[in-house]
Amino acid sequence: MNVLIIGSGAREHAIAEACARWGHAVAVTPGNPGIAAVARVLASEQDAASLTRLAQQEAADIVIVGPEAYLAEGLVDALQAAGIAAFGPTRGAAQLETNKAWSKAFMERCGIPTAQHRSFDSKAGALAHLDQVSYPTVVKDAGLKAGKGVTLAATPEEARQAVQAIFGQGDGACVIEDFMTGQEVSVLALTDGERYALTPPSQDHKTIGEGDTGPMTGGMGVICPFPVEEKTMAQVRRDIIEPALAGLRSGGTPFVGVLYAGLMLTPDGPKVVEFNARFGDPEAEAVLPLLESDLAQHALDAARGQLDPSTVRFSPGASAVVMLAAPGYPGTPQKGIPLTAPELEAGEHLFHAGTAEQGGQLVSSGGRVLAAVATAEHLPEALERAYALAERARFPGAQLRRDIGFRLKQL
Repeated sequence: MNVLIIGSGAREHAIAEACARWGHAVAVTPGNPGIAAVARVLASEQDAASLTRLAQQEAADIVIVGPEAYLAEGLVDALQAAGIAAFGPTRGAAQLETNKAWSKAFMERCGIPTAQHRSFDSKAGALAHLDQVSYPTVVKDAGLKAGKGVTLAATPEEARQAVQAIFGQGDGACVIEDFMTGQEVSVLALTDGERYALTPPSQDHKTIGEGDTGPMTGGMGVICPFPVEEKTMAQVRRDIIEPALAGLRSGGTPFVGVLYAGLMLTPDGPKVVEFNARFGDPEAEAVLPLLESDLAQHALDAARGQLDPSTVRFSPGASAVVMLAAPGYPGTPQKGIPLTAPELEAGEHLFHAGTAEQGGQLVSSGGRVLAAVATAEHLPEALERAYALAERARFPGAQLRRDIGFRLKQL
């Protein structure tokens, strides 16, 4: 099968590896140096028209879209219009992620449990509302912010600063919602719009500092599976995944691809923190090494409306991800740091998140640089191995959290 993957990060590296191990002909654009070890890396303009032409030139049987920005720009719509099978939602369905105010209204219509909230398209309205909420409260930029547009405000002043930053001197939109307590987990559904298969639950660590302190990042580490009772998983299916898919179908925007449900396991049951419209990053780096079945075939089946959930199989083992980030991240990361990729042992993966080649030298090119991943029969061993790999791959000034998995002690 000819597989074309769109994207350049650790998520796309994990997707490419999952497809390549089944013997498929895998190409990735724009890719990165790590991806080049498992797939052909293609240069291309990254607009929808150029990528559609590339898919035609490559005779792609399936196009797997990684990052959300392509979905927001309507890449899947363009591919479908050209008769090319695509694994990813259309622009309309991707609003679940790309427009948080729309997403919240959708959840209300469908009766999907989430935090109490208000949406605002004016700075004055948002600031006035802050006088009526209890603290801590959550302020979210309604647009695409790669996981960084969320502020947990402990005080009214912090909330006001977040609103000011969102609106700046011009237009903007934000959601202000109640702070929820509990364990936060990610559940991903591979779906053709009606049928779906769930990945094992995973848990991301979103802030830069240990103990969940400091600014939000794109994610600093993952454990998978995170222990969730089957009763709770049944609630997730019944009250969240299935109503979301049904609501999108009835609205004329059926969802094909990966429906990401970021959940808070509250004392009142699971509630949606956010929906995303693609594989999570870094959740994909934890989940896909555990996938025992053929991701490319599942993607093609889903694009054709023929997904058979019984064929989607995951290992009963565990995985852990430790992200190595550049100095200065998540603000202004330092680039051009020389990197050395260590030799890998069985069950280890080093996915490239932000790397480039300069004069034959591998260097950092982004905020999150490398994802050190390990699988094992049990989670403690997976964590130990992931940290050992992170140490071998570590570069000068690298930031990493030393407490990935710490919330397990709270159970």
